[in-house]
This record gives sequence, structure tokens and C-alpha cells, in this order.
Amino acid sequence: MAKPETTVGQVLMARIEAQAEVLAGLDDAVRADEPDAVHRMRVACRRLRSALRTFRRLFAPGTTEHLVAELRWLAGALGGARDLEVLAARLAAQARELPAECGPERVAAALERWGEAEYHRVRPEVVAALDSPRRRALGEALTALLADPPLRHRAARPALPELSRVAAREQRRTADRVRVALAAGPEDRDHALHEARKAAKRARYTGETATPVAGGPAERYAARMKAVQEVLGEHQDAVVAAATLAAQPVAAAEPFGYGALYGRQLAAEQAARERLPSVWQQAGKRTLARFG
Repeated sequence: MAKPETTVGQVLMARIEAQAEVLAGLDDAVRADEPDAVHRMRVACRRLRSALRTFRRLFAPGTTEHLVAELRWLAGALGGARDLEVLAARLAAQARELPAECGPERVAAALERWGEAEYHRVRPEVVAALDSPRRRALGEALTALLADPPLRHRAARPALPELSRVAAREQRRTADRVRVALAAGPEDRDHALHEARKAAKRARYTGETATPVAGGPAERYAARMKAVQEVLGEHQDAVVAAATLAAQPVAAAEPFGYGALYGRQLAAEQAARERLPSVWQQAGKRTLARFG
């Protein structure tokens, strides 16, 4: 007797179940402020939200929108602490690379003090979110979705053709946003590049979802999209870092050092923009989305 073919619905629900388990297992680690716990929980939220949005046509209409919104809320509640942590570490490390005449240790120390103060300011918001009825309701909603998935008939289609189709659609979506970003003027460029980054991340997660059944082709797709996401992430990190430096009240005490550090962010932005076309050239090949 022939083995039943894996359906796209089975692949999708396996992805959601795996990420829901990651999410549920991180509450205590985040409360204990364990290294990287906030980041891992935030990524699990993003992967779950991406799966529900990218494959929303497999679900009955109106059954996942609230869950998507609640995952966005939790990721946002976690985001402030994580973003500050990464930003402060980035700037302090770069400050220590400045020439001696820029006062590298003084600038780095000031940035570390700022980062620590800001982290402790927003940390209670993270714990409050985890302890809230809203967080418990989110966990219960995920459990209910897994216990009785509201899948439509199309979820019973063979996995590989459907996953290839979705991957090609997400690749085209990313291509459109990259094209807009590369053509944007200075006033719109940062926002357009950030939108392209979000599209590349969603495409990457599509490849990750497909990997258990598509293997190497899906892994290559995810890797190419990750490379695009990382280049655009470098740009966004530099944009945020530059804005933060410009707003630092202590900058006047070390104008030379802060000015040099600000210049490094502008150079990083330009370098990322210049790298994007070649990185996208590899990720934009149509054959990349053919999984079988």
C-alpha cells in the first residue's frame, strides 16, 4: 500500500506546533533574564505570525487574524528591551575601535551606561506582558488552534507543489520591494529598505517551513533570503544607531568621538545599499523557488 503523500496542511501545522513549543518554553527564561531568551521568544513570535499570514489561505476566513495580532503585540512588548540591548552593544563595541583622540573608552562607557539604564527602564514592561492575562490567552489560543486546526480543503493538497508556489510568490513580493527600495529617493529610502527587509524575512521563513519536506532546495532558498535580510538588517541597524547618536544628550561632552561614531553609521548604511543588488541577484533567481 502506497504511503499517503504529505499535505501542505500537515507541513504548516508541524511548523506552527514546533514554534508554539519554543514560545511556551521560554517564559521562565525571559523572566529570569537569561542571555538571548528575549531574542528567541521574539523570533518564535515572528515565525508563528509569518506562518499564519503567509499561509492564511489554508485557514478558514477570519480564524487566525486575532492570533496574528496578539503575536505582533507580544513581539512588540519584547522588542524594546531586545533592541536596546543590541543597539548599546553595537555602539559600545564600535566606540572602542575609534582612534585614541576620539576618547574611545569614555564614549563606550557612556553608551554602556545609557544602554543599561534604558534596558532597566523597559525591562518591567517585558515581565508585565508575560504575566498578563493577554499572554495566557495567547497561549490558550495557540493550543486550541493545534487541537482543532481550522484548515480548508486546499490544505489537503500535496505539499511540494504548494510550497513551491508560495515560495515563488514570496520571492516576487520581495523582488518588488527591493526594486522600490533601490529606486527610492533619500527621503523614502530608509522606509523602503526596511519594508524590503521584512519581505525577505517572510520569504526566509517560508523556506524554513518547507525544509522538512523539500530538503536542500528549500534550505538554499531560505539561506539566500536570509542573506538579503541580513544586508538590509545591517542598513536598518545603522539607521537606528545614527538616530540614537544624534539624540544622545551626552554627545556634547565628547563631540569628536560621537561625530566619528555617527559617521561610521552613515558609511555602514551606504555599504549595505551597495551590497544589496549583488546579494539580491542570487536570491532573485526563479529556479530557487522550485522545490520539486
